[in-house]
Amino acid sequence: MSKFGPQLQFWRKARRLSQLQLATEADVSSRHISFLETGRAKPSRDMVHHLSDILDVPQARRNDLYDAAGFSPYYTQSALTDEHMQMVSSAMAHMLERHAPYPAMVFDANWVIVQLNAPAELLFKVVGLGCGSSLLDFIAGSGVAKQAIENWGEVGYHMLQRLNAESRAAGGLRALDKAIDALSRDPMIAAYDPPTPLPPVISTIYSVGGLRLPMFSTIAQFGGAEDLTITDLKIELMFPADEDTAKLLQSMA
Repeated sequence: MSKFGPQLQFWRKARRLSQLQLATEADVSSRHISFLETGRAKPSRDMVHHLSDILDVPQARRNDLYDAAGFSPYYTQSALTDEHMQMVSSAMAHMLERHAPYPAMVFDANWVIVQLNAPAELLFKVVGLGCGSSLLDFIAGSGVAKQAIENWGEVGYHMLQRLNAESRAAGGLRALDKAIDALSRDPMIAAYDPPTPLPPVISTIYSVGGLRLPMFSTIAQFGGAEDLTITDLKIELMFPADEDTAKLLQSMA
């Protein structure tokens, strides 16, 4: 059996499609899909691309499909310091700097912090976070989040839903799945009962350094990203959830 067959079958089942349903979407016979999965047929490069689109395979995992089918990678992965990535680095720096005096940061698919603006550095250094730190370790590994977040049960509950959704979309990510397992066993999260109706946004109430800072976030990503380095980068812009927090962040600036 070829390496491509099991991977195709994995993504088909992950998207809850039968061979017939995938065949219909791809405009090929179900027999051809069966032959691809058993290794009796070899896909063309165009077919790999076509099936990846239909199955909504994340770009980073599409390269695995190309490799399994015997083709070179479709997507490149550059360093943010490369010259041709300068416009991306500049855009991120611009967003983070202009968001001050409110905190903002950039993190990758595994929730590792890539960049922070000055207010975020000031806020998060109190709990030991900086560039290169894992947000997953913060929320699910060290127990620090429980101490730093006043409404931990509520925040942890929604964080668990978010991680589950991200991991499913990516076909499973070990770092996320480890955090999901830890959060699933947290009694404070298990005991949380979402109110009805739900509030318009979920605020995270940070209690750090003697300060109480309720904030909510919006997440931005690069549209049309084709380089794996920036495909899954997320820019989190944090906003004050009340007037006192807004005034405090402005005074700290």
